Amino acid sequence: MKKFNFLLLAFVLFAMSSCNKETILLIETDYGNMKVKLYDETPIHKANFMKLAKEGFYNDLLFHRVISGFMIQGGDPNSKDAPASKRLGSGGPGYTLEAEIGKYHFKGALSAARQGDAVNPEKKSSGSQFYIVQGKSIDGKTLDMMEKQKGIKYSIEDRKKYKELGGTPFLDNEYTVFGEVIEGLEVIDEIAKAQTAPGDRPVKDIKMKITLL
Repeated sequence: MKKFNFLLLAFVLFAMSSCNKETILLIETDYGNMKVKLYDETPIHKANFMKLAKEGFYNDLLFHRVISGFMIQGGDPNSKDAPASKRLGSGGPGYTLEAEIGKYHFKGALSAARQGDAVNPEKKSSGSQFYIVQGKSIDGKTLDMMEKQKGIKYSIEDRKKYKELGGTPFLDNEYTVFGEVIEGLEVIDEIAKAQTAPGDRPVKDIKMKITLL
């Protein structure tokens, strides 16, 4: 029933996208704010993220996993008011989302976290956990290798973007990218500088608040 409801909501939102109004959300942190745009091409993830944001699901949750040069991750409901000793990263809303894989992992990509292929061969997404790509500049040889490994054909524009903006192309075709940061890319860099404990959790809690604009 939950899956049906999300698919129905996704269809309605996709139909509404004909109005050409972009869906923008604000992610507030003590390190600054980021505006993210959700993609119409990933309607299931778009509908779900909007629903959770409207419900206030993400407010006061943590960016519980931060790896400099890679990404910042949050959305685990168990991170709210979590003691420093608590292991995080396994929580969710009680459901997963069907994969909508296709977009690439440039810096600022808003992507759905998920369990590994061994237990999740369909690459279904977490119902709430997400990561935002920081990454690094990628040269042409690396992209050539990714093309051979993944059957991807990067355009000239894609290659330029990976070189100048950066990203994590080894995640392409593996995880669902459902949006992008359109303002506040520098906030990703600031959060990525945070001191972390074993397990990649920041020593000082980094809380978030996500609202629909």
